[in-house]
Amino acid sequence: MSAQRRLVDESFTLPHFESWAAELVLDNGEKWVLEPFQTAFLADFFAGAVESWLIVPEGNGKTTLLAGLALYHCEFTDSASVPVAASSREQAEIMYRQAEGFVLRSPRLSKVFKPQEGYRRVKCLLNGSRIQVFAADDRTGDGVIPTLCLVDELHRHRDLRLYRVWVGKLAKRQGQIVTISTAGEPGGEFEETRERIRQAGKARREGCFGRYEAGRLVMHEWAVPEGGDVEDMRVVKAANPFSGKTVESLGEAFAASTMTLQHWRRFNCNLPTRGDDAAIQEVEWAGAAVADGIPEGEPVWVGLDVAWKWDTTAIVPLWMRDAEYRLLGDARVLVPPRDGTTLDPGLVERAFLELHARNPIHTVVMDMSQAEQLASWLESEIGATVVDRGTGNADAVVDYASFMEALRMGWLRHTGDQGLKRHVLNAVARILPLGDARFARPVESRRAPEQQERRVIDALTAAAMVHAIAAGQEAAEPMVAFG
Repeated sequence: MSAQRRLVDESFTLPHFESWAAELVLDNGEKWVLEPFQTAFLADFFAGAVESWLIVPEGNGKTTLLAGLALYHCEFTDSASVPVAASSREQAEIMYRQAEGFVLRSPRLSKVFKPQEGYRRVKCLLNGSRIQVFAADDRTGDGVIPTLCLVDELHRHRDLRLYRVWVGKLAKRQGQIVTISTAGEPGGEFEETRERIRQAGKARREGCFGRYEAGRLVMHEWAVPEGGDVEDMRVVKAANPFSGKTVESLGEAFAASTMTLQHWRRFNCNLPTRGDDAAIQEVEWAGAAVADGIPEGEPVWVGLDVAWKWDTTAIVPLWMRDAEYRLLGDARVLVPPRDGTTLDPGLVERAFLELHARNPIHTVVMDMSQAEQLASWLESEIGATVVDRGTGNADAVVDYASFMEALRMGWLRHTGDQGLKRHVLNAVARILPLGDARFARPVESRRAPEQQERRVIDALTAAAMVHAIAAGQEAAEPMVAFG
């Protein structure tokens, strides 16, 4: 028990919290009774886990749990500081209302706490403790000295910087941090961190539940297993531990006309899923993977998307075994310094030479306006034919249509390369004024916080342009061979 905690007659424990919580009244007028999955999660928290993550589908009482935990901590910790980071102003309002509602509906708590709506703050009148709820994008969380940090819907946060800042401040007052969330988007910082937690330490998996312990962090996760039937309501119910979620209610929600499969997978099954505007869904891309790579010695086409200062340079080989078997090999993705200096051209040349040594390159498809000298080097040094391919809408529409048709028909395959996968899953389908579509970045600003994780689609651009040419698709404008 931390030195600053002072209790009237009992220790700071899970049984004490459960008896305290029984006083609280929910917005339906019933007393709050903790669910078994909540007490299991809190058992690790009260046992001393510094970082506690609860990852569970929406509608399973996560925000209510945080609100109650914040009030309890404040009442029984002298001068407690409980910052609560919501993903947005709207989510911050929900979190504040949950805590305020508990106070207003529970007679004893109304004498202990004073909600301050205008500040989204709740003060404890007994000991000077306070809960401060704010939106993470307010960027006001770096001045706290917390005893307990609460992070609401971490998957919706722009990045994990605020979380890391708060973790760094916990030691000052022997604090803890609790995180709740639903699944995020594949390749995002939240999901990559979630996967590292799974792989980093002790793991126990039973059906749709997993408990993972990595050092001082414990994560409880409820989700439909990969490959599980997301349209079987019994399976989905197993991933939704809250008693208020039933097979019947889930079936009704699934049948709702406004429910898309992507939304269902992510928010009801807790599976990382791209948004509805994603060009290619993860399950779609996974279905095109093959175990074998491009056979050594086989001549290949190569797509090249060149960038020197901010975007990545991507090199993607393509083996055309026949019209109905087109295999994309492992991508070479070169990241520039992003400090204003340019990527070393020698690194690009070296990557080509390594690829050419294994699989002779007969044709390179690229936008020559970005690298005329490199195009000349490719022809003179490795004897490749260089095809000029623009990245404007006219060519990009053809590249998109050819790529998506081949993927849909099962002609286009890939080796499962993670670099190519990230770029593919980052892309959205941008609809142009005449109704055509092209691959596009989810954010355009090169210096956006999502730059390194979310913005890059250069390997997909390279793959799509070389595939369109190799598959015999006509470009909107005539191709120009270099040399």
